[in-house]
Amino acid sequence: MSLFTKVFGTYSDRQVKKIEATADKIEALGGKYAAMSDAELRAQTDVLRGRLAKGETTDDILPDAFAVVAEASERVLGMRPFRVQLIGGVVIHQGRIAEMKTGEGKTLVATLPAYLNALTGAGVHIVTVNDYLARYQSEWMGILYRFLGLSVGLIVNGLDSAARKKAYAADITYGTNNEMGFDYLRDNMVIYKERMVQRGHAFAIVDEVDSILIDEARTPLIISGPGDESDPLYEKADRFARTLKCFRIKEIDSKKDDAEMGADADYIVDEKARNAVLTTAGTRKAEAYFGLENLADAENSAYMHHINNAIRAHGVMQRDVDYVVKDGQVLIVDSFTGRIMLGRRYSNGLHQAIEAKEGVKIERENKTQATITFQNYFRLYKKLSGMTGTALTEENEFREIYALDVVEVPTNRPMIRIDHNDLVYKSAEGKYRAIIEQIIACHEKGQPVLVGTVSIDKSELISKLLTKRGVKHNVLNAKFHDKEAEIIAQAGKLGAITISTNMAGRGTDIKLGGNADYLAKGRMASEGYDEALIFEAAGYDETTDEEILAAREHYRALVAEFDAQIKDEAEKVKAAGGLYVLGTERHESRRIDNQLRGRAGRQGDPGESRFFLSLEDDLMRLFGSDRLVGMVNTLGMDDDTPIKAGILSSSIENAQKRIEGTNFERRKNVLQFDDVNNQQRELIYRQRREVLEGGDLREKIHNMIEGFIDGAIATYVSSDIPDEWNLDGLRGYLYGVLCGEDDFRYAQEELNRINAEDIRRMLLERADALYKKQEELFTPEVFREVERIVLLENVDRKWVDHIDAMDDLMSGVGLRAYAQKNPVTEYKLEGSAMFDEMIDSIREDTVRTLFRVVPKKDIERKQVLTAPPVKRTAMAHGIPVFQPGTLRDAAQAENIRALAPELIVVVAYGRILPPEVLAIPQYGCINLHVSLLPRYRGAAPVQWAVINGEKTTGVSIMYLNEGLDTGDILRVSPVEIGENETSGELFERITQEGARTLLAAMEDIAAGTAQARPQNDAEATLAPPLTKEQAHFGFDAPARRLHDLIRGLNPWPVAYFEYGGKKVKVLRTLCDDAAAGAPGEILSTKPLKVACASGALTLLEVVPEGSRPMEGSAWAAGRRFTNGDKLQ
Repeated sequence: MSLFTKVFGTYSDRQVKKIEATADKIEALGGKYAAMSDAELRAQTDVLRGRLAKGETTDDILPDAFAVVAEASERVLGMRPFRVQLIGGVVIHQGRIAEMKTGEGKTLVATLPAYLNALTGAGVHIVTVNDYLARYQSEWMGILYRFLGLSVGLIVNGLDSAARKKAYAADITYGTNNEMGFDYLRDNMVIYKERMVQRGHAFAIVDEVDSILIDEARTPLIISGPGDESDPLYEKADRFARTLKCFRIKEIDSKKDDAEMGADADYIVDEKARNAVLTTAGTRKAEAYFGLENLADAENSAYMHHINNAIRAHGVMQRDVDYVVKDGQVLIVDSFTGRIMLGRRYSNGLHQAIEAKEGVKIERENKTQATITFQNYFRLYKKLSGMTGTALTEENEFREIYALDVVEVPTNRPMIRIDHNDLVYKSAEGKYRAIIEQIIACHEKGQPVLVGTVSIDKSELISKLLTKRGVKHNVLNAKFHDKEAEIIAQAGKLGAITISTNMAGRGTDIKLGGNADYLAKGRMASEGYDEALIFEAAGYDETTDEEILAAREHYRALVAEFDAQIKDEAEKVKAAGGLYVLGTERHESRRIDNQLRGRAGRQGDPGESRFFLSLEDDLMRLFGSDRLVGMVNTLGMDDDTPIKAGILSSSIENAQKRIEGTNFERRKNVLQFDDVNNQQRELIYRQRREVLEGGDLREKIHNMIEGFIDGAIATYVSSDIPDEWNLDGLRGYLYGVLCGEDDFRYAQEELNRINAEDIRRMLLERADALYKKQEELFTPEVFREVERIVLLENVDRKWVDHIDAMDDLMSGVGLRAYAQKNPVTEYKLEGSAMFDEMIDSIREDTVRTLFRVVPKKDIERKQVLTAPPVKRTAMAHGIPVFQPGTLRDAAQAENIRALAPELIVVVAYGRILPPEVLAIPQYGCINLHVSLLPRYRGAAPVQWAVINGEKTTGVSIMYLNEGLDTGDILRVSPVEIGENETSGELFERITQEGARTLLAAMEDIAAGTAQARPQNDAEATLAPPLTKEQAHFGFDAPARRLHDLIRGLNPWPVAYFEYGGKKVKVLRTLCDDAAAGAPGEILSTKPLKVACASGALTLLEVVPEGSRPMEGSAWAAGRRFTNGDKLQ
């Protein structure tokens, strides 16, 4: 302790001293509120709200509010807050962290600031680490809040949206950090404002704040949707990894090559960095195993990725330490809490690699739809505070990340726990022998022992050693998560031995002599009460159910009975020395060690703690002093003699500080990257909320239209010299939206008379006219909703793709450090550019869709990537529906006959109707076929028309017969095919024309004027179904033919070429028949232009295997192509 601290006290001492005066005021008001009746006391809630409404602040009314809670607590809970609890409540209200030792009543402390801040009406969130604590605390403290006229909500897993919305609308809401974080993400995915459940983030009190804001902050919250199917390379890489020889080393020395470090090893595991790297020998084996010429080549990056994950899964990730396998699933174990992290998966394919290692089903890859770190979620709150028993060691992180200081609140009674010096043994075997002897010695005198371990496998090792000695004990770790609170609550019984991972059971107090609540529950279970009824019996929820009320009465009687028994037993435990906490290893965080020690000595009880260590423990082995190990070996000390040396304490503490610093830097690094995402996320979510609010989007849409046109002008006609304009590119970009085939085809004389502003003005006039036409078509009111629907869908779809792209960028940007570039800075720069591209893409797709959209009977918003079922829509209009696959059943023909239809209209059936169905309707069966029959009979007429380079196609309305599209034709309507139009875009236009033609044909039939003509079979051509095999192409064909193929295969099955053994799908191209070069030669990279057998293709949009759609030029830049490179 420094001289300054001795004279002036610690920071916490000084802060507590400032609060003493406030505590005096609260206690002085005790008599005033004690004299009130229950009704008068309850009425103080409205009185205090009235004071706030008149302009007073929460600080002004704090003494009265706290005094009201203190009095109400004594009346309804039988507990009055101690002075130190009042001080803790003030600290929390001030937006700080109150460090209060185990057993000091933090649950009650939270009621003080929660009540005060709930009076503002903005809502208070009390955040806990698990559902059990959230439910228990909300029901128990809910008695107090409801007495004072406040509502209480509970957010736990399994609630529907309506229940969640009601819970968040309450004055005070209890819930877990995971559920609240996920609700925030889900709120920003809804398509109607009414479906949002949270109402803002005013004030949060975080229980076990260090666990939530630090330990769990290493892993972001992620909502995922189904992605690609699992890659078979995971299993192949796993089989390869099993053939390799591993060499383990404390820390890789960058000055040595792998031969010096690992001799004949195939891969080296760096235990400090928790990483695995292939050696030169391992690389040669990989190249031979996978048939590769050079594993380091860029095109082999997928192999490298899978191999690295496989050797990390085998060499670094340990079963029952890092994860457990339960019910055929790999479940992550939090290294700090020892709890299973349900719903979490390792990223970047590591989880799949572990699944391959363990022989369980390899789950498909996930695609991130929304994500946020806990740091950025909790920084949403206008005021944030917390409470815990251990926070001071992490105060720097709390200050730097969350702007929170830590105030250590004194204990109500003096701490009398004895913290013994550590015992350090030469070997792990000697340490475990000493541990067993210590446990047995305590057990024999009735002293309960809590054994803390750092991992599940160490817990099970000690359990086996005790079983071998015939010593009865309980084991608590991530495998027995469901019984966590029950097991830990009884750890203080006379002679009890409980083995626990260090943080398991956190939030549950260990009472000497046992816990009457759990003993009562056990008795009721033995008496035949079911688990659900026991849960209700121990709860505090309001109910009129007589069975529950009777069970509660019985439960209270049992608790009173066991309380009497426990008092006697508690005295015996105290006489034996209280709870003995035995640590089997030092954790890498001092805070976790302090948390384990804090299990003993609660509320002035006696207790002891001691850590048993060995020089073979991971912490000592990896971070300890080599000089110390050498000294012990020199002295020739045996395995069973503990080492006593002052150097040990400093060595251990220095090792812990180093790791704490490393972990902080890792968390800060994660946050630095997420801060970039957070800026983008806040902008997108804010714009989303503006759309959901229902305001008029007309001005925003007009700005998007103007930006869309300005972008086109800047890209294609920005030069002052008209001869340098790319008018073909402009026509291709705006085709089908604001221009047609004949636009921008100027004679030289015309070209000399116009400038870029003339073209811009003309396009803006067209856009304005088209916008007004769409408004008239839909009506202005309906078109406002259409604008909302289109904008929402585009924002959501593009944002999901952007998150995926940012993940890809993060996984690779770290390598730029080798080029002396800051990865975070590079991530910011590229991420910002990618975000701008996404905004441009949202703008473009929104404008294109709004100019093309046509009215439907039902205009409704829909979730991205879903569509309203045809069956539901048809039936909503009273049209009987028979689906494919059923019409060949004889019974269905009878069902149709029973309807007595006059006419059957077949839409997208794709099969030949059976004769018994064709014979039913009076006026026959008619079909809309999307070609000008008899050309392109069959399943894929639109695609084949585009692939074959047709200039015109159309729709035919025909009578159905038993042939393949051979019936007599009623009406036809031709449709022109655009030079750059895809089959998907063409199909959309054809079906619009087809609907008009179909209605006209039906009117002809109804009027009796229909005239059908037979088809000329001699002119017939077929359009068979397309296959994936037809999608592969090379550049050794004419550019025009490839351009038509690519257009025809979009949207399915999508044409692709291969580069580096990977597929590169091509969505859009432009064709230049005059260009020349060797097939596959890159003529330019921006835009990406590739020579073919004749002419050249400009690859506008591509989808590299395993990646997202991107501009061809962006793919070329990523591959660092230059002019003259070959793509085949």
